[in-house]
Amino acid sequence: MNHKRVAHLMQTIGLVGLRLRRKHRTTTADPAAAKAADLIGRDFTAAAVNTRYVGDITYLPLTGGKFLYLATVIDLASRRLTGWAISDHLRAELVTDALAAAERCRGSLTGAVLHTDHGAQDTSRAFADACRQAGVIQSMSAVGSSADNALAESFKATCKRETLQGRRAWADEREARLDLFRRLHHYNTRRRDSSLGQHSPITYETAFATTATNLAPAAYPVSKIPGQGPCDRP
Repeated sequence: MNHKRVAHLMQTIGLVGLRLRRKHRTTTADPAAAKAADLIGRDFTAAAVNTRYVGDITYLPLTGGKFLYLATVIDLASRRLTGWAISDHLRAELVTDALAAAERCRGSLTGAVLHTDHGAQDTSRAFADACRQAGVIQSMSAVGSSADNALAESFKATCKRETLQGRRAWADEREARLDLFRRLHHYNTRRRDSSLGQHSPITYETAFATTATNLAPAAYPVSKIPGQGPCDRP
């Protein structure tokens, strides 16, 4: 079909295409940093909750060319966002804060695998120390291979698309934080996932998943402006 015909039909029914913008780079590898083996191997499943996780960072565009950054930790069994943190910097504290939120949510992460890319934050000594203290086993994808962390990549793309809804950026930091807090809470408690039998992550964990014995009761993050979230109440 000719592209002009497609354009005419879209105009007739009021359909507007969403043009993907050039990506803002958040993953910068440190050649001298220590690397961990890939323990996931593109198998984004888990037999039980609190055993295998993926982590990643994405940018949140603000008006005026500024950015916030969102770090996430997702359980591969239930797709639950167990830990997240938002900041205006890309220092290692961003990912250690997200990991700490996940640990508060689960009560313990001992023995769990956390898979990330080779970003400078994830290969930092501070993050390695935080993983070691939490009893987490690090796993890393190959350099430059987004497919090796596809579930985390898919999550962050969908999250921004559904939150921005065609806008280019958030007006300011407060709007971005509040929008993300609402969206991430909705993701955990209401948004249905086809891989979970059309259940939300928390519904799946509550009703269907074999839950690890060290899960702690979920709690909202305590802050004046939502910026970090260990969990959401079921």
